[in-house]
Amino acid sequence: MDPQIVIARRVAKELKSGDLVNLGIGIPTLVANYVPADLKVFFQSENGLIGTGPIPEQGMAHPTLTDAGGRPISALPGASVFDSAMSFGLIRGGHVDVTVLGGLQVDAHGHLANWMIPGKMVPGMGGAMDLVSGAKRVIVAMQHAAKGKSKIVKQCNLPLTSARQIDLVVTDMAVIGFPEGRATLLETAPGVGIGEVLAVTEAELVVPDNVPEMKI
Repeated sequence: MDPQIVIARRVAKELKSGDLVNLGIGIPTLVANYVPADLKVFFQSENGLIGTGPIPEQGMAHPTLTDAGGRPISALPGASVFDSAMSFGLIRGGHVDVTVLGGLQVDAHGHLANWMIPGKMVPGMGGAMDLVSGAKRVIVAMQHAAKGKSKIVKQCNLPLTSARQIDLVVTDMAVIGFPEGRATLLETAPGVGIGEVLAVTEAELVVPDNVPEMKI
């Protein structure tokens, strides 16, 4: 199974009916594809829409309906549209139940770096800082390693998105939580052993006696 699909399917299992959910750019956008039909989840686009639907068919895109990355989306019946100020009021006011974001690094204490790489052009910080600070629950969906280097690190050397600890990381190899501020291996991906996870993880992981396999 494609690693990105493994991540998206596992993250979708963290959502509950009634949740207001913000999906970041990249892998997080795939999560909506794997939410069970009987689960009533409300997806928010931070540029001012609650009730985002699937990517429209070719030729059916509307220029004013886009996600936070500028890509076409659709609006489901009953969707609500509002300005960016209202959208960020919802985020900063603690009304978003779950945000799912991509990541460049997550450290051993649950700190996230995902908004810039020094020296590289950045179009803007987007809403990541507000989302990590304001959402009730923060889930990071990302590859476990990039170009052979672990993205689960001892300490972030990229600029932090927020001083707040995130709640969960779901990668193509593992699910990692941060009870008591310590990176803890909660699950392994199908076909991936604990030793394989530890071998490609820079941060030291707490490994419980029982580490189940992801159910996706």
